[in-house]
Amino acid sequence: SKCLGSTSDTFYANAGIFGKVYFPRLAVPVSVVITNLITFALQFALFLGILGMFYVKGFRFQPNWMILLTPLLILQMAALGLGTGIIISSLTTKYRDFTYLIGFGTQLWMYATPIIYPMSQIPQKWMWVFYANPMAPIVEIFRYAFLGTGSVSGPQVLSSVGVTLLLLVLGVILFSRIEKTFMDTV
Repeated sequence: SKCLGSTSDTFYANAGIFGKVYFPRLAVPVSVVITNLITFALQFALFLGILGMFYVKGFRFQPNWMILLTPLLILQMAALGLGTGIIISSLTTKYRDFTYLIGFGTQLWMYATPIIYPMSQIPQKWMWVFYANPMAPIVEIFRYAFLGTGSVSGPQVLSSVGVTLLLLVLGVILFSRIEKTFMDTV
């Protein structure tokens, strides 16, 4: 969420720098993602501390081998935030009002992701929506890996990785095309 919001205004927020000296423009959104990964690491450490506290207090959960996938899941989240953010950043050079929809869209995306409810609560006829949402399997794998509850299938994971890679590639292509002419529209 933070990566998406921060990278979505890359061109406008850095127009002064981009107009003065040339450097790879993609470095700016990548630096935003790296900064947010550091913040995520601190929050994740807090999560592990609280999880340990619950374990000491007697709450039992079954973490499993999927904990080893945590770095890959974090990398996928970073790629998803970067890809989606640079697509939106590229679109906002022409459609400036699009930035106002980012916060609202991110909140809707949170409710379309099984964060506050388990994926098992979703009716079968709506599962196709969650196959299209690349964050849904990531959240379910985190839930399954650390708490031992949750349900995720191989096709969901493959779909999530595929959508993430598609968004990242489309974002990089669109960003590289827009960066050549964005100073005319900004």
